[in-house]
Amino acid sequence: MTALPSLYISHGSPMTALHPGQVGERLAELARDLPRPRAIVIASAHWLAKQPAVGGAARPETVHDFYGFPRELFEIRYPAPGEPALAARIVELLDRAGLPTMLDPRQGLDHGAWVPLRLLYPAADIPVVPLSIQPMLGPRHQYDVGRALAPLRNEGVLVIGSGSITHNLHDFRAGFSEEREAPYVRPFIGWIEQKLAANDVDALLDYRRQAPFAERAHPTDEHLLPLFVALGAAGEPARAERIDAGVDLGFLAMDIYRFDGTPSAR
Repeated sequence: MTALPSLYISHGSPMTALHPGQVGERLAELARDLPRPRAIVIASAHWLAKQPAVGGAARPETVHDFYGFPRELFEIRYPAPGEPALAARIVELLDRAGLPTMLDPRQGLDHGAWVPLRLLYPAADIPVVPLSIQPMLGPRHQYDVGRALAPLRNEGVLVIGSGSITHNLHDFRAGFSEEREAPYVRPFIGWIEQKLAANDVDALLDYRRQAPFAERAHPTDEHLLPLFVALGAAGEPARAERIDAGVDLGFLAMDIYRFDGTPSAR
């Protein structure tokens, strides 16, 4: 079996589910290009835990982890099955890598998972296993998590990190729009693209010190950390392909990355 790539997806606002825009088009195109995975593991910026945790539910619930949005958004369901056996395999891989991991038998799919998955695979017929991230442990930890999961790509499993290339919700009231982008967005996404193209992992892991406008683009880490899961899962050297999906609301960059590489065997 040919190894699947790993993906990083900027999922945007929950409203992306109702108004998919460019990211919906790009994800539909990507799904057509990819071999069909037998299962998906997705690390979402909206499931935070002190240590890695894996969702082991056979039928994960669709979690509407937001408020103040239209009723029709709360009516959406993404009824993909889970895969408890894959969840146990993930726990095994992470434990073996020295990353003690919990199994959560009830964790559902938050909007960082079901919104992009609904655009990639609308039939909801591929098993999905959610994975938490650890914002207090930083990029290197998430990269190591991804490296531990790399063998899954040889097993027909699509590894996805779901976050946002830029994510500063303080800018909702700053007057930015499609006609007036936040000035930090393009320099930041350009730096990320350049470092990924150069496979400069050390610089990327140190992005908060090295990237232009890093603290403005990400006041907190959690929406960029899934990028490092996908990057780690890609193997070395990783080949990164940026898929431009525009900038939502003038400050949420919707970039998608596809990573191809040779996963190490564990």
